[in-house]
Amino acid sequence: MSASHVISTAGHVDHGKSTLVMALTGTNPDRFAEEQERGLTIDLGFASTSLPSGRTVAIIDVPGHVRFLKNMLAGVGAVDACIFVVSAVEGWMPQSEEHLRILQLLDVSHGIVALTQVDLVDQETLELAQLDVTEHLEHSFLADAPIIPVDSISGLGLSDLREALDAVLDDTPQAADTAQPRLWIDRAFAAKGSGTVVTGTLTGGSLQVDDELVVEPGSRPVRIRAIQSLHQSTKKIGPGNRVAVNLSGLSHDQVRRGDVLIRDGQWHKTTVFDASLQVLDGLDHALSRRGAHVAYIGSGEHTAALRVLGPDELAPGEAGFVRLRLHSAYPMLPGDRFVLRESGRSETIGGGEILDIDPITKAAEAKPDRSVDRVIAERGWVTSKQLFLLTGKHRDPTIGDWVVENDIFNAARAALKERVENADGLGVPLAELDARHRALIEFIDDIGVDGTHVRIIDAADALKDHPFLAALDAAPFAPPSADRYDRAEVRELVRRGMVIQTEGMHFSAGAVRQAAELLADALAAKPDGVTVSDIRETWDTSRKFALPLLVHFDSTGVTRRRDDLRLGGPRLPER
Repeated sequence: MSASHVISTAGHVDHGKSTLVMALTGTNPDRFAEEQERGLTIDLGFASTSLPSGRTVAIIDVPGHVRFLKNMLAGVGAVDACIFVVSAVEGWMPQSEEHLRILQLLDVSHGIVALTQVDLVDQETLELAQLDVTEHLEHSFLADAPIIPVDSISGLGLSDLREALDAVLDDTPQAADTAQPRLWIDRAFAAKGSGTVVTGTLTGGSLQVDDELVVEPGSRPVRIRAIQSLHQSTKKIGPGNRVAVNLSGLSHDQVRRGDVLIRDGQWHKTTVFDASLQVLDGLDHALSRRGAHVAYIGSGEHTAALRVLGPDELAPGEAGFVRLRLHSAYPMLPGDRFVLRESGRSETIGGGEILDIDPITKAAEAKPDRSVDRVIAERGWVTSKQLFLLTGKHRDPTIGDWVVENDIFNAARAALKERVENADGLGVPLAELDARHRALIEFIDDIGVDGTHVRIIDAADALKDHPFLAALDAAPFAPPSADRYDRAEVRELVRRGMVIQTEGMHFSAGAVRQAAELLADALAAKPDGVTVSDIRETWDTSRKFALPLLVHFDSTGVTRRRDDLRLGGPRLPER
């Protein structure tokens, strides 16, 4: 199903938002009996309609009463545009102002104004109401928005409103598809015969039936059983749509408004983020860390500990940066918007844009922005996947799987080369290098991996004239212990095949070849087999050294054992 636009109402209580939605769509957005009895919207309502162009638009109707502001905030977090409703009778009211500020803090940038209840005023009052609204919207994103007088009961102005809405949506961008679906859940309930259903406005990517997803916080696994959008069933749905998703794996009472439906592994989940904050100029006090702060992100309301970055406080009307800490981890990206309220005073403080979803710099020194280069520079090394999760931006790896800040890359390369140049013996053990430094090797001239070590490529081979080799050759069938020699060097001699290790003994490769040739001569004289005693005499050695050599020959096919005799194997030297 192609993307539609999602818009919301906004405005003061009793200014006719729900009545207007019902007139536009034929659907009463007030779902609860209490709402219909009292004529007061308490929670979010949902409806849809087709516009003259043929496009479908989903409408979220939000409550206007200040007591239900958190429900209003849950509905406007992912909308494309708004219908801002002001009554021609009452004019601009406190919640008109607060709703406008909230929309601006959430970066809503498109909309129209519906001047409602015009049937209750005369022409002069209507003109004054239009001037009043124009004045209040002068410096807002609705400054140039059309103001449409309407009467929802008689239908006056509804056609003009539909055409104006069509024109606004012509200039409103469609939701982007970044293949990262995220559904902030604004409603969860049990549907008879279906189980758990959650609804929300889908952003970031597509969902389809049978997708395996998780609900955050808590990474709770679920599977999509069915999808509906605007009352139509569909197998797949793209971003920019109102969606109802039937889930298996969780009961409806285990999901709540503010939870998030995502694909596992596609998001960085965080409890702490740095953000810009615009403090509203209407406050009568400065913002500091003191107070009971609540952050509204997506469809959720989250208690948050706040730290102002830089100064101790921000004055009314001032912009600055803050660090917020939530109780649970949520999937976020730089660019997400939030609104900050103070619950003790029950007032909206301001809002802004999330900039850093994994701050690692101390709050006293943090200077957040959305720069990818800043994230790289602060970490030095970061995998390209992790960088995408932290920023939403793709960067090709500099080295291996990592994107590395240039100065740090050069410094690490120089340090590793110096370490290899100054290493004794075989070089730097490969086991001592982490994955990042192993990846550096191919970017450094004149060094390379030689077995289990990294060394200068044209350097003399430290093992070629190793004293242990000389000692083994001096006593080929009664070799000395390796205990007095460097263990790493002995292991490397074995790895290269210059020394043969068997049953705790070490023999030079030359001694083993000589022993095999002597054994072949003995078996030529006694083709029915030779005993250990015969072999000892042949090699002029003791059982202590003969038996380990025979074990090696048996395992490599030089000999075959039959009772107490050794016979020639397939790899016995020819005689």
